[in-house]
Amino acid sequence: MTRHEGITILMADDDPDDRLLMEDAMEEAHVANKFDFVEDGEQLMDYLHRRGDYADLADEPLPGLILLDLNMPKKDGREALKEIKGDPNLRRIPIIILTTSKAEEDILRSYDLGANSFISKPVTFDKLVEIVRQLSNYWFTIARLPE
Repeated sequence: MTRHEGITILMADDDPDDRLLMEDAMEEAHVANKFDFVEDGEQLMDYLHRRGDYADLADEPLPGLILLDLNMPKKDGREALKEIKGDPNLRRIPIIILTTSKAEEDILRSYDLGANSFISKPVTFDKLVEIVRQLSNYWFTIARLPE
């Protein structure tokens, strides 16, 4: 296993179809990383703080990359992004906004809140696989992530 394969990718998205498509795209793109899901911003924060249903992850490293949907119930992606980037223990985790929104105000606000990238969800599975390949290549081959 290479170092980058040990990095967990966490996806926060309330749409079960989008989560399944992403899982299939990761497999199709031969991304070997561990891939976890949460369904809303509250679960995301519980996962990152290792509390509630995620307390058993206390001895595992935090995810090395977060794919974040903006429009989720309970706590939306914008609120979660602000909270993560405001936390000294979490703010170094790269966050890629992966959302259906194409609104300029969402793009600007996401970057203002500290997002590392903003990607509008593609409409075809083939485009999603290509995005996953490019993300994997960039984040796990070209870029250097913090230990």
